[in-house]
Amino acid sequence: MSSAETRMTGGRVPETRMPTGGAVPPAGAMPPPGAVPPPGSVPHGGATPHGAVPADEDTSLGQLIGDLTEDLSRLMRQELELAKAEIRQEAGKAGKAAGMLGAAGFAGYMTAVLLSLALAFGLATFMGLGWATLVVAVLWGIAGFALFSAGRSRLRKVNPKPERTIETLKEDVEWARHPTK
Repeated sequence: MSSAETRMTGGRVPETRMPTGGAVPPAGAMPPPGAVPPPGSVPHGGATPHGAVPADEDTSLGQLIGDLTEDLSRLMRQELELAKAEIRQEAGKAGKAAGMLGAAGFAGYMTAVLLSLALAFGLATFMGLGWATLVVAVLWGIAGFALFSAGRSRLRKVNPKPERTIETLKEDVEWARHPTK
């Protein structure tokens, strides 16, 4: 406090009053439309939170272009993060489908070997061992093909393109070309 202020207030510290009319807005909250900010609340140079432009100062074209460039850069970074997330999600689906195909192949192999032996020896009581093993091999080949087909159809459902990101990028380009639409 300056000496002039001390003389005017008699050495007392002026009391700070809270605004009347209910709750106090949180720090950084935007004032209602048409409200005039109190003197000294806007830093010299016009910088305000969230890129808001004070009503009583003119903003240069260079500053507007700078703000636009910053916003577009932020938007592109966010779009890139979205694309990465979508690709990770699709890669997870592809990994699960590939795992199913691998497991189906191994299970089919083990099943074919063991059951082929058991069935071949069982059929050998009615026909020659060679014919019995051929019949068994054909049956398990059909089962393996069915598992392969199911895994392949699931793998084909995986979409490698980040569709939502592509759509929003197209919208962003359209907006950048015609921002008033």
